Amino acid sequence: MKVETYDSLSGQVALVTGANRGIGAEIARMLAEEGATVYAGARRPETVTASNQRAIEIDVTDDTQMESAISTIDDAEGQLDILVNNAGVRGPTTSLEDAPIDEIDQTFAVNLRGPVVLTKYALPLLREQAGARVVNLSSGLGAIGPGMDGGSPPYRVSKTGLNGFTAYLHGEYATEGLIANAARPGWVQTELATPGAPRTPTEGADTPAWLARFKPNAPAGRCWRDRMPIGW
Repeated sequence: MKVETYDSLSGQVALVTGANRGIGAEIARMLAEEGATVYAGARRPETVTASNQRAIEIDVTDDTQMESAISTIDDAEGQLDILVNNAGVRGPTTSLEDAPIDEIDQTFAVNLRGPVVLTKYALPLLREQAGARVVNLSSGLGAIGPGMDGGSPPYRVSKTGLNGFTAYLHGEYATEGLIANAARPGWVQTELATPGAPRTPTEGADTPAWLARFKPNAPAGRCWRDRMPIGW
């Protein structure tokens, strides 16, 4: 699908959560190589080793840390053009009746509540930028329809909720120029994935990093895989 994207992100500021490994690290790398000032969010910022990124402490279950991270970016840069909500956990893989409640709560907190609250704190900065982008990392396991089985109920439901949140952001803020999209990276070789994943983190990061380069008035309010729109 032909979409107008920036050739360079020079002069733009990005925040990527869960950026110390896996897909998040690759997204952060790609955006930095395109010229963006990249804040790489991680619970342990010392694990971010890329010299062209700025490590920032963010535990997406900690409201104070999330608000502080946005304030730090505001103080240092005065702007935020791109927010990539990548941080996530798999959670319990059993059926619902066997899933521990504390693990259900933790999965929802990281995968859904965290992106919602962090975006809430980021919106004042994002709304100041023409065509700011929010990219949410979704999953095919969250798609409503055939195949919504096989365990991992909190993960599935949290990703379905993240799809809904993406649609909400588009409905509420698209008229102001905000470009909100979700990306399905596919089955990627990460700590979160089950054994046998065929895709590399670089392959998984390609579409979300591409969405982060969308120009104003680009398609929004959609879910994407391999740079093509796909059903929710």
